[in-house]
Amino acid sequence: METIILVIHMLIGVALVGVVLMQKSEGGLGGLGGGGGGGGGASGGMGGLLGNRQTANLLTRSTGVLALAFMVTSIGLAILANDGGSTGTLINEAPPAHGGTMIPAPTQPAVPTTPSVPTSE
Repeated sequence: METIILVIHMLIGVALVGVVLMQKSEGGLGGLGGGGGGGGGASGGMGGLLGNRQTANLLTRSTGVLALAFMVTSIGLAILANDGGSTGTLINEAPPAHGGTMIPAPTQPAVPTTPSVPTSE
């Protein structure tokens, strides 16, 4: 089940990127996407099929639908990844009881030792 949703999630992501790249640039960041996007005539795109306004509406709605589907599959994958685990935090959980005794931390010597300096004769 998780694999099927993951494949659908990836296909939606690729489609979302494609739909966003097909949209015409509004010249927001200095005209980055100067290819023109949804123009008609020789540019190829969807402009020959629909008018500019209809193309923009179709791409905008498609982007919204794909974004919603992407979010739904993201939430679905997160729920499946939880795998029925606890919903609490690690701080609230008790340490696991494994039957063995805990190993104490090594103790430090009471008096620090000083290295001996060899004497030259």
